[in-house]
Amino acid sequence: MSERVPALDALTDALQRLPGVGPKSARRMVYHLLERDREGARALAGTLDNALERIRHCRRCNNLTENELCAICASEQRDQSFLCVVETPSDIPAVEQAASFNGTYYVLMGRLSPLDGIGPEDLPFDGLDQRIAEGVTEVVVATNATVEGEATAHYIQDRLQPKGVRVTRLAHGVPLGGELEFVDGSTLDQALQRRYSLEE
Repeated sequence: MSERVPALDALTDALQRLPGVGPKSARRMVYHLLERDREGARALAGTLDNALERIRHCRRCNNLTENELCAICASEQRDQSFLCVVETPSDIPAVEQAASFNGTYYVLMGRLSPLDGIGPEDLPFDGLDQRIAEGVTEVVVATNATVEGEATAHYIQDRLQPKGVRVTRLAHGVPLGGELEFVDGSTLDQALQRRYSLEE
């Protein structure tokens, strides 16, 4: 019978808080750090502690930043009238990669999910209303293409329509360079529903 090591079990449990990390993966990480890379483990602990102390949410858009305003909100080069609404801060780098969006962002910090008990009152929609009042003329809703993401997009559309703001949605469908035989049925269905005329 192997000896129980409470500190080892606690570290294993802590690592399982990370998305996609189960008991076996967490245990492998723990043994790697303790047996082969204690220096790396100390660096990881110090870096994480430093990040927890310094990183906060931007007061304007909820993005992660070390300052009161994130670099995007503080930039004079960004179009303040063009707003992209995303679910989490991790969605922003994905949109930025496209290099075709020059507006600003608003992070919902989640999405509507009645089954999980998350309703409109649980997300910062008041902050979104405030951003609209600052002169936003178009909102691109970039929530995920899930049932919850679509429900959130429809809620935003209904909420902002009376304010006279143009609300658009990211298109979904066949990826550029994709071959039809490798595209799943749900994606093809979205592509067919959002088809457009070649004359446009």
